[in-house]
Amino acid sequence: MINQLYDTSLSLLTDLYQLTMAYGYWKSGKAEQEAVFNLYFRKHPFQGGFTIACGLNSVIDYIREYRFNEEDLAYVGTMTGSDGKRLFDPAFLEYLRKLELKCSIDATPEGTVVFPNQPLLRVQGPILQCQLLETPLLNLVNFQSLIATKAARMRQVAGDDTLLEFGLRRAQGPDGGVTASRAAYIGGFDATSNILAGKVYGIPVKGTHAHSWVMSFDTEQEAFDTYAAHLPNNVTLLVDTYDSLAGVQHAIETGKKLRERGYELGGIRLDSGDLAYLSIEARKMLDAAGFQNTSIVASNDLDEHIMASLKNQGARIDVWGVGTKLVTAYDQPALGGVYKLAAIRNENAGWSYKLKLSEQAIKVSTPGIQQVRRFRDGKDFVSDMIFDIGTPLVGKSTMVDPYDFTRNRSFPETQHYEDLLVPVFADGELIYSLPSIHDTRKRVQDQLAHFHKGIKRFVNPHTYPVGLEKSLFDLKTELIMKFRNQGPEVTPEP
Repeated sequence: MINQLYDTSLSLLTDLYQLTMAYGYWKSGKAEQEAVFNLYFRKHPFQGGFTIACGLNSVIDYIREYRFNEEDLAYVGTMTGSDGKRLFDPAFLEYLRKLELKCSIDATPEGTVVFPNQPLLRVQGPILQCQLLETPLLNLVNFQSLIATKAARMRQVAGDDTLLEFGLRRAQGPDGGVTASRAAYIGGFDATSNILAGKVYGIPVKGTHAHSWVMSFDTEQEAFDTYAAHLPNNVTLLVDTYDSLAGVQHAIETGKKLRERGYELGGIRLDSGDLAYLSIEARKMLDAAGFQNTSIVASNDLDEHIMASLKNQGARIDVWGVGTKLVTAYDQPALGGVYKLAAIRNENAGWSYKLKLSEQAIKVSTPGIQQVRRFRDGKDFVSDMIFDIGTPLVGKSTMVDPYDFTRNRSFPETQHYEDLLVPVFADGELIYSLPSIHDTRKRVQDQLAHFHKGIKRFVNPHTYPVGLEKSLFDLKTELIMKFRNQGPEVTPEP
C-alpha cells in the first residue's frame, strides 16, 4: 500500500553505493551469480527483551512494484564521477530498464516476536538484484519493527485500557506518520488520529478537539456546548485549557444537556498537569454526577514508563493518547538492522559460505542459508535455534550460545517446534497470502502470551535463549579462524 502514498517509482529509494555495486557486478559479469543475504538486527531496542517483526507487508508492496521508469533512468544517466564524466554506461541503464526481480524471499511473518541475530528476511537470487534491495528493505523493516515494539511495550502496561496513537503532527514527515500509525496499530494500539492511515490501512480513527476550539469562544462552557450540539455522537471534551477541574465541571454540565437529547458524554481529556491527581479527582466528580461510564483520556508526552508510574499512583485513566514518544521512538530512534551476504554460489554449483569479521564479536556475521527453529515446551516458547538449511537436522539437535561455547542445550527429535521463516516470493513470484492488519495485530499479543514474563519486563529483562545449531556454530568458528589466520597481506621489501 506504500504505492498509494507515492505516485512514482521507488527504485531510487536506495543508497548510491547499491547502484555502483550493481554496476560493478554487471561490468564484471557477476550480475547473475546467485547469492544469499540475511536481514537481522543485533540488539533489542529500548533496553528491552523482545522485538516485534513488522514491515513485511510494505516489503511485498515494494517488490511487486519494483521497476526503473524513464524518469529514474534519465536521472541516473546524469550522474557523474569525480572526474566529471558519466558514471554509468548507457548499456547499464538499458539493463535496468528491462530488470525484473527474480529473487526468492523467505521472511518471518509480521507480528512475530523476534530476537537479535536471527534473520527476519532471507533474500536469495542474482547478486545484483539482492544488492539493490538492501537499503529499501532495511528502511521498511527497521522503522516499523521499532515502532511496533514500542507500541507492544505500551500495550503491556495498558492492559485492557484503550490506546490511541496521536503522533502525526510530531512524526518525521508524511511517510513517517502514516507508517508509524500502521506499526503502532500492529503493536497493540486500538486506533489512530491519522485519517490517511485509517483510509490506507483500515485502522480505526478516533479524535477529540484542540485547545484552539475552546479558546475561540468567550467561555469554556459555550465551547463545550457548541461542540456537543454539532457532534453529539462523538463528544470527548478537552478540559485543561484554563483550569482542569473547572473544565471537568463544565463538561459535566454539557453532559447533562446531551442526555436530554438522548446522547452520552463519551469522555474528558486531560493534557497537562498532575495526571494522577487530576484523573482521580475527575473520576470522583464524574461518578458523583452520574457519569460513571464517561472515560478519562490522558495525553501529554506519555511513554510506557510514565504510564506505568501513573498506574502505580492509582491514576483513573481509561484511555491513553500517545504521540511524540511513540511515533519517533523518542528514547531510541533507530533499530540497528543490517543486511549481510551469507553465501554465494560457485561456478561448480556449490555454495561458498561468507562472513564478515570485526574486532567486535557482536558484529561478526553468521554464514549460511539460515532458518530459525522455535522450540516449545507445552504452550510456551523456550528457545530459538538458527541453523543452515543445507545441513539436515536428524535426531537430537544441539544449540550453542554464539558468544560462549560452554553454554549449550539439546532438543530431542520429538520436541515441538515451528520454523519462523516462511516462503514469500519464489523466483520473483508472490506465493504468500497476506493476513489482514487486524490478524497481524492479534498475532503480536498471541505471541507475547507464550513467552516468559521475564523477557517482557522493562528493567533488566530476561535474555531469551537464541543460539546456533552446533554444526553451524562449528562452521562459523572455522571460517573465523581461517580468515583471522590469513592476516593482512604484506609485500616483502626488495
